Amino acid sequence: MTVKKEVAENPCGRGAPRGLSAEEKRIKLLEIFHETRDFYQLKELEKLGPKLKGIVSQSVKDVLQSLVDDGLVQADKIGSSNFFWSFPSQHGVLVQAKLDTAKDSRNAFQSQIAELKEVVLTAKAERVDSDSRTNALKNLEGLRKELSVLEIELNAYGDSNPAKVEEMQRAAFLAKEAAYRWTDNYGMLLGYFTRQTGVAVEDLRQYLTIGDDYEDLE
Repeated sequence: MTVKKEVAENPCGRGAPRGLSAEEKRIKLLEIFHETRDFYQLKELEKLGPKLKGIVSQSVKDVLQSLVDDGLVQADKIGSSNFFWSFPSQHGVLVQAKLDTAKDSRNAFQSQIAELKEVVLTAKAERVDSDSRTNALKNLEGLRKELSVLEIELNAYGDSNPAKVEEMQRAAFLAKEAAYRWTDNYGMLLGYFTRQTGVAVEDLRQYLTIGDDYEDLE
């Protein structure tokens, strides 16, 4: 790999700036591939990154992986070693594909916009002003205002709001039904237990601290 060796020995990159942003690191690492048109292993890039482009050696691996994930750098395993490469033409193909996709999306959106404009124009044409339509709109506006006033008045009742009262009554009814159901369950369990054990009902109630008025739900 003679090209790689010449680049590695090139002193021009020794004065490269430090403190690069993440995107700057990506660009500069990609430049190494495009300028040399060569194949590299990770350990080689970790040496060239700081020397040629001012990329901290410890960050080369993550930067390289991000380029691989985006399809800007290709990777393949040969034997027990992983090699990475990227050519300018390959980058151009990827960019062109993204551009084509963006153009297709733009054309689709423009088509949808045109269709919506047609729908709006058609709807406007159908809404011909007339006395009946004008009166209907006035009535609608009046009803909306009346509804707003009634809602404010209804909210002023607070807990006495008929809707809230009805909701509380419904909740109370469901709670009472549940109480009846569990009382029946208690009675059946009590009878079953006393029959199986011979323990007197009064003794069991006293042991469980259950009063005689337990079944009085009125």
